[in-house]
Parts: sequence; C-alpha cells; structure tokens
Amino acid sequence: MVYLFLANGFEEVEALCPLDLLRRAGVEVTTVGIGGESVQGSHGIQVQADIPDTMFRDAKPEMIILPGGMPGAKNLLQSPTVAAALKAGEKNGAYLCAIRAAPMVLGAGGYLKGYKATCYPGFENSLTGADVQDQRKSAVVSDRKRITAAGMGVAFEFGLALVSALRGRDAAAKIKESVISYD
Repeated sequence: MVYLFLANGFEEVEALCPLDLLRRAGVEVTTVGIGGESVQGSHGIQVQADIPDTMFRDAKPEMIILPGGMPGAKNLLQSPTVAAALKAGEKNGAYLCAIRAAPMVLGAGGYLKGYKATCYPGFENSLTGADVQDQRKSAVVSDRKRITAAGMGVAFEFGLALVSALRGRDAAAKIKESVISYD
C-alpha cells in the first residue's frame, strides 16, 4: 500500500498533484491525516484524509510520501505515526519519498545516508548523510528507493517519478501525455 501523510500546514500542490497522478495510474493511495481526518494546508485549503493517523497500522508499506510546506513538514517530523511508518518502510524496502522541506524528516531519521537527495533551498543541512544535489540542476532526485524533490514548482515531475517507480516509465509517460497536450 502507498501512504501519503498530511499534517496541518502541508503544501497543497505538493500533496495533491502527486496523489492525483498516482491515482490516474491506478495506484491505490491512502491519505493519512496527522491528528485527525481533516487537515488544513498551508494556504488554508481543508483536505479530508482517508484515515486519521490513529488508524495507520501497515507494517509493510510499499511507498511513503511526505509533502512539504511549513509547518507541515515540522509536524510530520514530530509525528510518532510517521516515524513508525518510515521505520516499517525502511525495514521492508519501501520507497521513501519527500518534497520541499519534508526531506528533512527522512534526514532526521537517517534514511538518506548514502543516497542522493535534494530539497528546498535552506534545508540542505537537514539531509543528514545524504549526497545533496543542487536543486537548480536536480529538482527531482531518484536514487534507488528514495525520491526527493525541491519544491512545489516540480510537484508534477515528482508525481511522475513516483508513478515511474511503482508502475514503470511507460505508465508515467502515458500519464504525462494524457494531461499535457501540445496539439
């Protein structure tokens, strides 16, 4: 199962764009609300999560996605549910994915050691153990089972990278083609 964690103050586009693309690709994604099912984004958009964090029980997630935004990323960092999910994901070889400020959550847990990663400018020191890539050159970085991205401006590309990881490059290309038409 794929889980996208939402905490109050999350960046709406960084969560909803990848979620939309994954669901278009036929990926079953469950959104998990930290502190309850109703979660407010950093720009005041209220989102109803599929389940509250108190119902999260999966010991073998396939992918975990953390959107950025402030204070959303800090709220994810402080969540025992997110910490448990990442631990279970690491143990079972899940993809651990984060965008903008949220890669700091992966860094704090030691999940980026030995991996290439990127983040929003100013959070590089939070990527403990990572081979930090310049976000101007590598706005989305996929390294084995870690996918990180620099920010809201590349949420679409981040979402396509998630689709590619789970369904393959051809599926990601079909999704991209279906939503971008140059005719």
